[in-house]
Amino acid sequence: MRQQIRLAIIGCGGMGHRHLSGLAELHRAGYDQLQIVAACDPVADNANSLADQAKEYFGNRPVVVNDLSQLVDLDIQAVDVTATPKYHHTIIQETLRNGWHTMVEKPMGLTVRACNLMKKAVNDTGLILSVAENYRRDPINRLAKALLEANVIGIPRFLIHHTVGGADQMLISVWRHKKNESGVLLDVGVHYADMMEYLLGEIESVYAKIRLHEPIRQNRRAGASDPAGVYGKWQKEMPTEFEATAEDAAYATLQFKSGAVGQYIEDHAGRGDGLWARQIHGSSGSITLPGDRSGRPIQLNLHGQGKIEVDQVLELVPDFRLDPITASLFGNDRLSSYQFPFDETDRKLLAFEYGEFAQAITNNSSVEVDVDQGTRSVAISYAMMESSTLNRAVTIDEVIAEDADIYQSEINRDLQI
Repeated sequence: MRQQIRLAIIGCGGMGHRHLSGLAELHRAGYDQLQIVAACDPVADNANSLADQAKEYFGNRPVVVNDLSQLVDLDIQAVDVTATPKYHHTIIQETLRNGWHTMVEKPMGLTVRACNLMKKAVNDTGLILSVAENYRRDPINRLAKALLEANVIGIPRFLIHHTVGGADQMLISVWRHKKNESGVLLDVGVHYADMMEYLLGEIESVYAKIRLHEPIRQNRRAGASDPAGVYGKWQKEMPTEFEATAEDAAYATLQFKSGAVGQYIEDHAGRGDGLWARQIHGSSGSITLPGDRSGRPIQLNLHGQGKIEVDQVLELVPDFRLDPITASLFGNDRLSSYQFPFDETDRKLLAFEYGEFAQAITNNSSVEVDVDQGTRSVAISYAMMESSTLNRAVTIDEVIAEDADIYQSEINRDLQI
C-alpha cells in the first residue's frame, strides 16, 4: 500500500480551488497518495467553500482553519500554498520550520529577496519546496524540448517570444495590477521566463524597457449576477474600475549562456490585433510552438526539407516518452497534439504537479521546478524591470545577488524585509 500524505491547502481563493480540481484529477487517474485534510484561509467563506468542494470530490470534508498555527495538531506532512504572492515568503518560512514539505503557486515570491529567504529556509531544513509552474509540463512543450535536445533544428540561434493583448481589461484580479502585490509582468512573466530557460537553458543577461500603458483598468465581471469561471464569484465583488500601479508591458533583448539571443515582448495593454508567438530558429531549421495548454501541434520547418507534416514529427524523436503520470492523464506516452477543453487541460497539468510532489516526498527525490529555478524565474522577470530602471543591461546573477534591486526596493520596504 502506498504511503498516504496528509495535505493542507493554504489560501482558498480562486487559485486554491483550481489546485483542488487538479488534485481531484490526479485521484481519478489512480494516484491518490495526497489526501487533503485541512483548508486554511483567514477568510472563513473561502476556506469553507474549498472544504465543501473537497467533500464533493473525495467524500470527506477537510478541517477548516484560519491560521497556520491551527494546522500543527493535525499531523500535516505537506502543504500547498496558493495564497497571494506577497504572503508566500512569510507562510513558507513557517511551513518549512514546521517540518512540512511545501508546494507553492508561482511566482515563488514577490521579490528576489523574498525568494532568497525561502531558499535559506529550504537549505536549513532540507525539505522540499516545489514551484507549481505548469507550462513546461504541457505534453507539447515536452515534445518541443525533446526535439531541441535531439538537435532537430541544429544549434539554436535565436528565440522570439511575443504576447500582446488585453487593452485596459483586468487580468483575473485587482492585485495582479498592483506593484506591491504582484504586477502582471511578474505574475505572467515567470511563466514565460521558466519556459525560455526550460527550452534553451539559462539566460545570462537582459536589456529591457517597461511601460505602464493602461493606468486605469476595467472589470467587466463586477456585479455580475452569475459570473462564469473559477474566479467569477470573487471577480463580481471587485471594483468596476481601478488604478493600476504595476507596469503592463516589457520589451526586451535576452542573452542566453549558450550564445542564443531572445527577442521578448510581453504587452498586456495591446489594442487592435492580438499577437502570440514562440519560435526558435536554429542552424538547421525552426520550431514554432503553439499557445500553452492549447494542444495544437508544433510546426517544424527544416532546411532542405521544408515543413514537416504533423504526423511525422514524432518520428524525429523515436525515444521520446512522457512520464507515467502525464501519460495516464493524457492517455498516451507519445503525443504530438491533444484535444481537451481548456479547463480539463489545466486540471491535468495541476494534477501532474501534485503527482510529482507526492513522488518526491515518498522517494526523497528532487522536484523539477525547485527553489533555485523558482528564484531564477522571478529574477528574470525583475531583471527586465531593473534594466529599465537602470537604463542598462543587467545580469541574472546580479539580480539574484540583490546587487540590482532598485525597482524592488520599494516592494521590499513594504514587505519589511
